[in-house]
Amino acid sequence: MENIIKQPLLTEKMTALGELRQYAFAVDIRANKIQIRQAVEKHFDVKVLSVRTMRYKGKRKSQFTKRGKVEGRRPHWKKAVITLKEGEELDLLEAS
Repeated sequence: MENIIKQPLLTEKMTALGELRQYAFAVDIRANKIQIRQAVEKHFDVKVLSVRTMRYKGKRKSQFTKRGKVEGRRPHWKKAVITLKEGEELDLLEAS
C-alpha cells in the first residue's frame, strides 16, 4: 500500500482543530494506525503523538432516468485524525 494518505480534509471543524495540532486525512480503508502514522511522519517530516480512525459507509444515491430509477452507492471511506507532538506544526495548504 503505497498511497495510504489520499487527501487532507479541510473542513471548518478540522481547521479549528489545527490550533490543537490535530489534522484529518482521508486514508486507504485497509490501512491501520501504525501504517498511517509512518506515512504521515515520512511524508510531512513531523512526529505524530496519536492516530484516531473512523470508517464511514458510502451514501446511497438514486437517479431517475428514462429507463427508470438507477440506484448506486458512493464508496466506503476511512478518516484518520492525527495529533502531532508539542512544537510540531503542519501547513496543509502548502503541503498538498
